[in-house]
Amino acid sequence: MPGTILLEVSTPERMMVQEEVTEVQVPGATGYLGILPGHSPLLSELGCGPMWYITTAGVKRYVSVCTGFIEVLPDRVRILADRSEYAEEIDIERARAALERAQRRLTNPSLGVDISRALFAASRAQARIDSATQARNA
Repeated sequence: MPGTILLEVSTPERMMVQEEVTEVQVPGATGYLGILPGHSPLLSELGCGPMWYITTAGVKRYVSVCTGFIEVLPDRVRILADRSEYAEEIDIERARAALERAQRRLTNPSLGVDISRALFAASRAQARIDSATQARNA
């Protein structure tokens, strides 16, 4: 069994990650997936949340991802995310403000409020907050 796996994380705007890693944890649509080299092939929907990976130098890196797809092969993991940011790029106060706005919309719906959009905004903001918090506490 190999000791590394190629991790590729991309969005429509940019290639986020393309490097050999030793371990990946990524939010699937129904829960987190832990992936090691030699993992069985699978295809899954990507959830919203923090993901992390360990570089070959042993450094744990955090990335916020939100919706898309995950392809796992024994030697690679491809994550096609609709939205993604490195934890260190996240303005945590801005993310908290976005979460509060989304929660206000959900708790006080008025005519014209798109509930599914507000739920997505809350989920994305929470993923950003969690990613930045985990990275800062690591």
